[in-house]
Amino acid sequence: MIEGKKCSNIVLKVRKIGKWIEVNTDELFKKKRIIIFSLPGAFTPVCSEKQLPGFEENYDKLKKMGIDEIYCISVNDGFVMNAWADHQKIKKIKILPDGNGDFTRSMGMLVNKNHVGFGLRSWRYCAVINDSIIEKWWQEPGMNNEGSDPDPYIETTPENCMNYLEKK
Repeated sequence: MIEGKKCSNIVLKVRKIGKWIEVNTDELFKKKRIIIFSLPGAFTPVCSEKQLPGFEENYDKLKKMGIDEIYCISVNDGFVMNAWADHQKIKKIKILPDGNGDFTRSMGMLVNKNHVGFGLRSWRYCAVINDSIIEKWWQEPGMNNEGSDPDPYIETTPENCMNYLEKK
């Protein structure tokens, strides 16, 4: 995805209080400056031990730096994403299921993870989105469909977001 481009409006199926709710990304991002980060899967090691808890721990700092909301999105269904957020004791980050991979595909980040039995998943990326426009973009190196990567977590950290926001 290229900085300066508008995000596609995608309808996500979110599970809230025992009901399916349709949430569209235009409504989530409109007139807000948000951070969205994506990861290969709920309950996976790097995602559960580093990325999600790192953003949760830095949520208040990022909000003070001009961010209205922080979203975690993954190609998992609403049941899995909610169970993962509960298991991780997430209270601040908003969890978005992209079960069909529609948003991830629109961002150009859908990759084949068949080598580990995942099927289609998201490559790890992070963005600052301002009123639906990509302001800043990070993605991990080595994006591929063969599984020839060590699941890097270098670029898409909350620390890189804070460094960028401090300079703005």
